[in-house]
Amino acid sequence: MNIPDNLKYTKEHEWILIEGNIITVGITDHAQAELTDVVFVELPEISKEVEENDPMAVVESVKAASDIYAPLAGKIIETNTQLESDPSLINNTPYAEGWICKIELRDASQVENLMNASDYQGFIS
Repeated sequence: MNIPDNLKYTKEHEWILIEGNIITVGITDHAQAELTDVVFVELPEISKEVEENDPMAVVESVKAASDIYAPLAGKIIETNTQLESDPSLINNTPYAEGWICKIELRDASQVENLMNASDYQGFIS
């Protein structure tokens, strides 16, 4: 299971890359493996304000549909439109081309609520 050390994680299996007050969000390798083949991604709306734990996107696989939750409060500033034509990027490269959206944080101190790689490894074990 691939769990990069430079990312943060949620109990809902999202990963978060923090760059200043902008975070990039995707689903973890563990989550994509559980879902199996991703066939559709409903991306969040640009400029939408989200609260921590708000459903903001949907990932559908041959097995199930799963909500993707906002890991922190802020405003959606970018989405990965490549997923509309190639949702399998989530399976193939969940931590690279498979990202879902970018959020401009409202309160950067919320980052402290996220798990590090070691904590996430323990959570899924």
